[in-house]
Amino acid sequence: MTEANHSADELAALDSITRDIEIDASAEKVWALIVRPGWYVNEGTVEDPQDLRYETDESGREITVLNHPKWGEFRFLTVALEQPTYAAFRWLSRTDPTSTAGTLVEFWIEQRDAGVTLRVKESGFSSLSDDPAVWLKEREGNDKGWLEELAVAKSYVEDAG
Repeated sequence: MTEANHSADELAALDSITRDIEIDASAEKVWALIVRPGWYVNEGTVEDPQDLRYETDESGREITVLNHPKWGEFRFLTVALEQPTYAAFRWLSRTDPTSTAGTLVEFWIEQRDAGVTLRVKESGFSSLSDDPAVWLKEREGNDKGWLEELAVAKSYVEDAG
């Protein structure tokens, strides 16, 4: 995909991904999962425990570093936690540990009769590169990935009883 294939309006619409899933569990159980930075970096199941460490960046912010045995290191900045309905994390650059560029991953938990709806929005893909072809390629993998990861979340939370 290249910028020539998309208008400015189309590129703006492609700058984010939104997905949701219904989960038959309490908001508190779903919250216990989504509050974990990077739980969605996995190979089809949530990893317990995750290999996490914490660093402080130059501005004094705490960065969570997830080390995945297959895919390497991922860095997350916690942006907001509003228990039990909203959590947001900045998925930071993998190539430059000092960079604050990265997508924003937001989760909403909405109560429904038999459980909750978990919604995710990942936005800011255009901040990853000045070249739309680069960030559209990154987005493409995550577009399908969020469908898979929400199914993983559903299975993990519902199986936990």
